[in-house]
Amino acid sequence: MAKSGLHKRAKKSYQLATRLKRVVDFSEIADGLHFENLVADYFKEMKDAKNIIEVDVKPPSEGSDGGRDILVSFRFTDSIQSFVRRWVVQCKFWKNSVSPSNLSSANIPTLIHQYNANGYLLVCKNNVTSGVATMFEKLEQNCFMHYGYVIWNGEAFKSQLVTLRSDSPLLKKYFPAYQKFVKSQEWRLRKS
Repeated sequence: MAKSGLHKRAKKSYQLATRLKRVVDFSEIADGLHFENLVADYFKEMKDAKNIIEVDVKPPSEGSDGGRDILVSFRFTDSIQSFVRRWVVQCKFWKNSVSPSNLSSANIPTLIHQYNANGYLLVCKNNVTSGVATMFEKLEQNCFMHYGYVIWNGEAFKSQLVTLRSDSPLLKKYFPAYQKFVKSQEWRLRKS
């Protein structure tokens, strides 16, 4: 009986999380620079999560970025030693899917090396074409430096955003309508 009740609560929580993800609406984001600032602020808010002890974000600037909108460094600890992981982050706030020709003319592995990073993260409002997905898969498979090549499409990024606390300053700043909705639904979360 207890197992069945636990299963029902988990199912309700999953259904609510799925609904919340659909409610996060990028129409509350004004433009590409606003989206880049959202991504930068998301990473800043990750401090104190997942053994992260320090987050350093080099924020976006206006003008040509050469394939790097944001440079984010995480200092982690494994309770014995701390270590740093650095990511070059490219943001695409486009209505259409991002294709290889839409990415910087800079060679991505060279860009990662230039910033002494561990990987390249592409964060998109919507999705990428199969050409970009294939390119990232091949880069990941064939990179002798073992860099990471990761894509967060719009749904993947929304999945990250819905894990934030409902009182998150980030939600208040970028998604006021979503935050208002979440606050109105909190009683359901406490009830389950």
